[in-house]
Amino acid sequence: MHVQAARRYIMEVQASTERIPQIRRILAAHLRHWRLDPHIGPVCRAVGELIANVVRHVPGDKTCVVELRWTGRHLIASVADGDRRMPRLTSSCPARGGLAAVAVLSDSWGTCPTAGGKVIWFSRRVKRAERVRLTAPAPLRPAPNALEGPAVPVPVAPDAGRDAIRHGGSAEEPPRRLDTAIG
Repeated sequence: MHVQAARRYIMEVQASTERIPQIRRILAAHLRHWRLDPHIGPVCRAVGELIANVVRHVPGDKTCVVELRWTGRHLIASVADGDRRMPRLTSSCPARGGLAAVAVLSDSWGTCPTAGGKVIWFSRRVKRAERVRLTAPAPLRPAPNALEGPAVPVPVAPDAGRDAIRHGGSAEEPPRRLDTAIG
């Protein structure tokens, strides 16, 4: 049995509405690197909600620490800030965002006071790390006659477009990766 070693990523940021998309892209890159692609959307959205809460509710210094931890079974994300006031769940409607959205996007969540403020965390169970296909499957070639059968995959050489361009021919632009970050 192969056991994945625990992984951890920490960053200190100035929370602002403008920084949330950038923070989400950074977290998405780490999750992709850890082969946790199915968790990118929910984790980035929930962390975005926690950072938005810092922007909305923390007076003064908006410095916070965002942490991702993956134990091999659980993915835990947290946002720590310097405000000692503990958050309250003020709405049970996840569409309004905030902690209600975090609760829906996670398996568990909570808060913990610290010497310098508080930490709000959430976790998601991870069955196994898996990579989501980032490139499109082989293009389909249409059948000459619809009655002859379904379309079939056409094998494409990985560098066919680039080779044609190098040798002076014309070719369509090579396929681009579809792994744009969330934001």
